[in-house]
Amino acid sequence: MKITIISGSHRANSQSLKVARYIEKTLHDSGWDEVEILSLADNPLPLWDQGVWDGEEKWTELLTPLREDLQSSEAFIVVTPEWHGQVPAGLKNLFLLCSKNELGHKPALIVSVSSGDGGAYPVAELRMSSYKNNRLCYIPEQVIIRNVEQVLNEDGAENDERSDVYYRERLEWAVGILKEYSRALAHVRASGVTQTDKFNNGM
Repeated sequence: MKITIISGSHRANSQSLKVARYIEKTLHDSGWDEVEILSLADNPLPLWDQGVWDGEEKWTELLTPLREDLQSSEAFIVVTPEWHGQVPAGLKNLFLLCSKNELGHKPALIVSVSSGDGGAYPVAELRMSSYKNNRLCYIPEQVIIRNVEQVLNEDGAENDERSDVYYRERLEWAVGILKEYSRALAHVRASGVTQTDKFNNGM
């Protein structure tokens, strides 16, 4: 069973990537077969344009390996920072470039990251506008990691002990729920009820 962790920050060595790497270790420790991090640091994907729909060669060459990689995943964890109360543009762009073939009817856990006491706005934004046509299924559980610089650090001296313990336990619990959703939705996809050429877009 493969899971992909999407680190949505454009920044190199970001707190989002730190969190993604911690989750990667947690997943390995809990028995996931294959774990992969897709980092959007330094904006590796151009902004969507009409050529995506027109099948232009430059887009086909760029997106084919990405799409194949995402198709092989059974579940996703979306780690997003909160920038000006929003999801980073590169992360929203990724969802524009993906379709139901890669993400459709697969579970995803949202993990929002804030350097302060925020983090709720990206959760609302992702749940509102990032899943409609690609049919990604966000599970009801989410994790909002506040004051992220003070938790999940390799050097324990850098962590606020009480908050650090809480977030580690909360992530482990949420990942366990995601694992069961991935098993359940595999049966939904295998049933054939989600396959349609008539209703390609959500409403």
